[in-house]
Amino acid sequence: MEKTMTSRVPTRNLALELVRVTEAAALAAGRLMGRGDKNAADKAAVDAMRLVLNSIVMKGVIVIGEGEKDEAPMLYNGEQVGTGDYGPEVDIAVDPIDGTRPLANGNLNSISIVAIAPRGTMFNPGPFLYMNKIAVGPEAKGVIDIERPITDNLKAIAKAKGKRLEDLTCVILDRPRHEQMVAEMRRAGVRIRLIPDGDVAGALMTSWGDSGIDALFGIGGTPEGVIAACALRAMEGEIQGKLYARNEDEKRRGLEQGYDFNKVLTMDDLVSSDDVFFAATGITNGELLKGVKYLADGALTDSLVVRGLTGTIREITAHHRWHKLKNLSAIDY
Repeated sequence: MEKTMTSRVPTRNLALELVRVTEAAALAAGRLMGRGDKNAADKAAVDAMRLVLNSIVMKGVIVIGEGEKDEAPMLYNGEQVGTGDYGPEVDIAVDPIDGTRPLANGNLNSISIVAIAPRGTMFNPGPFLYMNKIAVGPEAKGVIDIERPITDNLKAIAKAKGKRLEDLTCVILDRPRHEQMVAEMRRAGVRIRLIPDGDVAGALMTSWGDSGIDALFGIGGTPEGVIAACALRAMEGEIQGKLYARNEDEKRRGLEQGYDFNKVLTMDDLVSSDDVFFAATGITNGELLKGVKYLADGALTDSLVVRGLTGTIREITAHHRWHKLKNLSAIDY
């Protein structure tokens, strides 16, 4: 689908305001870790995220919403957020909980995420929930091609990074649909990390040197692909994707609406501006971020914040004190 472009761009650094959004969602959802109730956790994160989003001076529209796929309380596509009176006009992508199931089960790698870009610059996947993806960090940027065999991509990544194939580590969602991909990776001799959920975190780890992850492969959420593209654009990594139809009826409806299932979606297709902002806060412990730690009168959060124009990456550890916060509004938080 064609995007409507606009010349409006954010004129302020909104990164530190965005991290308040993910911190609030993580703090609300983190209390439900391991309780087995995905919808309750999602609702807590959504409510907290919406409250703080509406305190930010901007004219925001949710392009990538949260509830339609999970049948949970929505920050729905098309919802307007922000103060609305003035400020930059922006597209917003949210995933209040990337890794709802790990959070509900008390497992690792659950995070809260938000990204923004100038109005009209984010890809809108419409009703199509899945896409095939490949993501890499800065060293392998420009050498991947999602239409080539996986082994060819692995060899190109290894060469770009100066590694042997057997020293590469690839992350992929643990799903039956990936059996052939995993088998090809094993034949190539690379190391594989299967993850139960949370491929946004997996994509980010390709651009995070300490993670040890070299590439992400596989079919995952299209919304998550757009969000990952915002972060990787700022972190100088790369992601490519192709829309994935789960059945013939879904493919037929997509073609009728003008979607091209053969088109390779590049970084410029997924988010066409460098003026992006991305924030993520850990909910449960993971390789990318630490989870929320609750104290007697407060909590600790661990966040990652990036700005596309400058390439600045901030790691933020915050100590939230309940007795100081209880009488403040979201805008003061």
